[in-house]
Amino acid sequence: MDSIKNTVNQASESFQGAMSGTSKQGNEEVAKGHTDANATTRLTAAKDAASDKVHEKKHDTKSDVYANK
Repeated sequence: MDSIKNTVNQASESFQGAMSGTSKQGNEEVAKGHTDANATTRLTAAKDAASDKVHEKKHDTKSDVYANK
């Protein structure tokens, strides 16, 4: 039963990490000025990209922990 739970948790964390990575990439594009966004929006996107990177790493680490249980 625990192995099934760990597999589900690992998959969930992996998915959440991937979603954070996708969001990070989108925010990086806005922050770099690859859109018509104004300066305030670009700064907010840069902040959000940094936050997304932290979340991505956290979820990837948790996924690895569940995979190794």
